[in-house]
Amino acid sequence: MDPTQLALLALLVGVVIGGGVAALIVVSVRTRDRMRAQTSTALPEGVADVLRAMDDAAIVVDMSTTIRAASAAASGFGLQVGEILGEERLRELVRTVRTGGSVADLLTLRRVGAPAEQRQVSARAAVISPRLTLVILRDITERERVEQMRRDFVANTSHELKTPVGAITLLAEAIESAADDPAQVRAFAVRMSAEAARLAGLTSRVMNLSRLQSADESTQVREVPIDEVITSVIEAHALPANAAGVTLVRGGTRGLFVLGDPQILSEALGNLVANAIAYSPAGSHVGIGVKQIHNAVEIAVTDRGIGISEEEQQRVFERFYRSDQARSRRTGGTGLGLSIVKHAVQRHGGEVRVWSRPGRGSTFTIQLPLIDEPQAFRAPAKARKKKSKKSVPADARDNGATA
Repeated sequence: MDPTQLALLALLVGVVIGGGVAALIVVSVRTRDRMRAQTSTALPEGVADVLRAMDDAAIVVDMSTTIRAASAAASGFGLQVGEILGEERLRELVRTVRTGGSVADLLTLRRVGAPAEQRQVSARAAVISPRLTLVILRDITERERVEQMRRDFVANTSHELKTPVGAITLLAEAIESAADDPAQVRAFAVRMSAEAARLAGLTSRVMNLSRLQSADESTQVREVPIDEVITSVIEAHALPANAAGVTLVRGGTRGLFVLGDPQILSEALGNLVANAIAYSPAGSHVGIGVKQIHNAVEIAVTDRGIGISEEEQQRVFERFYRSDQARSRRTGGTGLGLSIVKHAVQRHGGEVRVWSRPGRGSTFTIQLPLIDEPQAFRAPAKARKKKSKKSVPADARDNGATA
């Protein structure tokens, strides 16, 4: 073999050997990278940015279910980076999804902080690397609560509507049967009118409650003088109070203002006054008192009626709940008045609470955010000075109605 051929052969052998070595190096590097990926707990690129942008609670856990990363909302469930995942069902979900099983589950978790409460959560998991799993927790408590409220509302409304509708049907048949007896016809007609009025009242209140729950904002929000609301309520309920032998007494601070819808506020306060009149004995007083507590206005409606037991106080704001079934049937109560009050007050950023003792009466207190007196309501200095010199009317004195 001549020198040229030997050189070519040597070159070929070198190329083969070099190629083999290069291939071995590439395979070695790929194997190393694959092993690093399989054993690494570092977050894949972009995962941290996604977690920061999420509103839902989300965590990334490793093979030992240690939390390696978490969204801001995860802390609300006590899920902190570096801690072991404590909820057994979440650990089971992680194990299941890593073996190709179910990726979702419904469970109950306790929120930390205030208020600490049980929340219904939809949990989903996905494998994002050989050693890391992403778990997303979506709080569906309010959605489920609203859905349950909707089902209860439909069921209760259907049940309540059946009573007056059935009564009207029976009375119509009775009138037809008693066509030859004018006295009976008149008696049945009176009862039919009462049932029709009850049906109209129930329908109106159902519509009002539905309006309060469905609308996002009040349609006529403005600066509202509390004095104006109380005056309208007293005027509207003067005749029912006189018929029941009940005296309406107004007291407390004047000149306070809130931001809201005067019609909704008047209806809410009117429901409390109507209830107080209905449950008060003849000859008693119903007090409407107003006072300022820090940055809030409190309107208290106090009666000396039959009172409400402590157990029932937890339920009086539920739809269609009646603490005294017999009296409600006699007075035509629908069981929606206090529910309307609650939603109306919540719409205005306030709250309503009740104090009551059986046999001693009840006090329902509405608390609303206070605003400064609007410029349009500020009287000239001379007029205010002249007004301050006038004697205080008897019904403006604090009669203790703000208990």
